[in-house]
Amino acid sequence: MSPVFNRRTVLTAALGAVAVSSTPVMTGMGATEARATSKGDLFNSNTHLYKTLSGQEGIQYGRRYKRHELFDNERGERSPYQRTTIMAMHGGGIETGTSELCLGIAGYKPDTLEALFPGEPMYDYWMFEGLRLPSMNLGSNRELHVTAKHCDDHVAISMAASSLNVLSLHGCSAEQAGVRSGQDPKVVVVGGLNAAFKKLLHQELGKHYKTVDGDDFPDLAGVNPENPCNRTMLGKGGQLELSTELRASFFDKDTLAGRPGSTNDEFKKFVGACRKAIARLEAGSDQVIL
Repeated sequence: MSPVFNRRTVLTAALGAVAVSSTPVMTGMGATEARATSKGDLFNSNTHLYKTLSGQEGIQYGRRYKRHELFDNERGERSPYQRTTIMAMHGGGIETGTSELCLGIAGYKPDTLEALFPGEPMYDYWMFEGLRLPSMNLGSNRELHVTAKHCDDHVAISMAASSLNVLSLHGCSAEQAGVRSGQDPKVVVVGGLNAAFKKLLHQELGKHYKTVDGDDFPDLAGVNPENPCNRTMLGKGGQLELSTELRASFFDKDTLAGRPGSTNDEFKKFVGACRKAIARLEAGSDQVIL
């Protein structure tokens, strides 16, 4: 099995301290307001962020990814290819909960990276995470947001380009998703350019949660061709925008350190629904490349 690349090497002690902090709000769901556009972004690309914060990977931000090993030595058969990659472009403390969802849908327990669904498929994943803590006095993790269509991380783009499908996880506010006062704020917006994938996501997630279509919310639609979710081998993919309240319902602890080990039954239910949609998509007729 190929290694898991985890550049979060400096924060181990600091994250342990956060778990017992009496002021966790700055790393919790209410720490930053979700933003679905580039308005207010300090960085116009990932490259811009990496250069500006040179030497700060593992301190202010982190990248994690895994590519599963493929091997084909059969001359008469098609070479294998990656079918589905899961992404969280604004993980960690930026759009909280999306890192853990990315790992869960990929098939991993967020805290131990053991199999969450033993015997079931494991998917490639890529994520960018905001790692700033209040004690660092470095500003908000929200300042590390790079809107999806401006993502130019070479690993992220190459993983999307070599996959048939991408499912990208994002966070939004209930108001951005059209929820009015007095309505249940737990909602997920289904977007992306893959109409078949969207239909399956609506069907599977709709069994348990309120889903709305991204076509009704242009800022959340995930239809820009430069968005990595659509930079696949098929030129289309899926995107989910989860409201703050929905993401909060998946965890029993609302801190950067606490979330990975405090996922609950709602988390596994949501993750399982996404995986069912992926399995049905992968069984479809457009999933064969000659």
